[in-house]
Amino acid sequence: MQSSLKKSLYLGLAALSFGAVATVSTTASAKSYATAGAYSKLTTDATKRNVEATGTNALYTKPGTVKGAKVVASKATMAKLASSKKSADYFRAYGVKTTNRGSIYYRVVTMDQKYRGYVYGGKVADTFGGGIKAAETTTANTTDSMIGKTVTFTNPGTKNVTWTAPKYTQYKSGASKVVKNTTPFAGDTLKVTKAETKTREGSLYYYVEDQQNPTVNGWIYSKAVTTDASAVYNQATDVKVNFVATDGTTVKSTTLAKLTANNADNTAVGTAKANAKGTAVGFDAQAKATNDWATPLLKGTGYDYNAATASNTAALLSAKTGDTINLTVTKGAQAVQSIAAYYQDGVNNPVKLSSAATTSDANLVYQVTFPKLTAAFSGANGANYTAADVQNFLTTNKANTLNSVDYAKDADGNIVKADADNAVKENGKVVVYHTVYTLTSGVAGTYTTNGTASAFYNTAKEVKGSASTTTNTGNVSVFG
Repeated sequence: MQSSLKKSLYLGLAALSFGAVATVSTTASAKSYATAGAYSKLTTDATKRNVEATGTNALYTKPGTVKGAKVVASKATMAKLASSKKSADYFRAYGVKTTNRGSIYYRVVTMDQKYRGYVYGGKVADTFGGGIKAAETTTANTTDSMIGKTVTFTNPGTKNVTWTAPKYTQYKSGASKVVKNTTPFAGDTLKVTKAETKTREGSLYYYVEDQQNPTVNGWIYSKAVTTDASAVYNQATDVKVNFVATDGTTVKSTTLAKLTANNADNTAVGTAKANAKGTAVGFDAQAKATNDWATPLLKGTGYDYNAATASNTAALLSAKTGDTINLTVTKGAQAVQSIAAYYQDGVNNPVKLSSAATTSDANLVYQVTFPKLTAAFSGANGANYTAADVQNFLTTNKANTLNSVDYAKDADGNIVKADADNAVKENGKVVVYHTVYTLTSGVAGTYTTNGTASAFYNTAKEVKGSASTTTNTGNVSVFG
């Protein structure tokens, strides 16, 4: 009995010992977590704490090696934020914790506040490393040509207003609106004092200071201001006008500015100036939008405006401040231009190339055979054409080279007619030459009735032998 009891006790103690060892072994193999020290708020200059993700570490709710830390933004997401072209995806660092292993974790938030958490920042205090690095959210443009110039708001209103810093280049109040509505300051002169480019987007911003209202200042998108005072648009007092062709193409745009409101009965021009968006100003708009008003605006377009048409009258009379109205314009009559061809050697004055078909005292070198083309060079009367338009027309119609008449030379090398008695001969035959002129440029101008365009054929090459027969592509005589 005692022997049996002893045996049972030994077995029981052995089992207990084995269980204790097993428990110790299990505890030792469990995951070992770091502990984080106290949270410290970063107090250095906030603008020096703009950072960007490197994509090497994820963002967590706690320092990543502390028990209970959950992923806020995965490593893959942080990599996308690292390569983003949006300033909204920069981070601002504002707090820090250090683990018992010496790892530093920064508390960060994106500029748009979408992501917030802890990211590994290396093991060197006061230095951004690991999953983040210091970021320059803007790049100064100290040599920008606009610095020192005066501008005005292009389109006063609630869009493209002034900011304490370009949007999302600083956090929250660091990049907030200074002026939320620029309408009251339409027409004010603004001095550009600084220029910066948003590093990621590449968009240009100017720092402006209102010369009439000093409290109006800040950073504004460069395309929201203009040096052209005539382009200023005030939604409270103005109406935008598009001159539109019959095919729907916008030919030109302008503004009817500082309009007077309709009278109380809405039957004529009133006495009070419009001062709010949506004010009926049709009668004043009609009075100002005359044919004489439109003529200089449409100069060079080749289009004509008639204020008296039913559609234009209706559009004007229904106008309200802040509106954009369309006024119909029609294309002018076609004006055919002749083309004068010139040669200039870069030293002497240009020489007009003359037609070999007419009697001329011109040097034989400058007498050419002009081809006939399939089309005339023409456009709407009053419309402008470019130098490229002239050159493209001649090239398309295969008139990019011109050949002179055949000529010979005397013993001294002087140019003479091919049938001249003193023409040099070889083997009993007169040696003939011709010059090939190649088109080099056109000259810009305006289509006018019976007008003349100009083209230069400044590349000249003398060729031994007779000129090839001129190839006519049509029956239109263009050169004159």
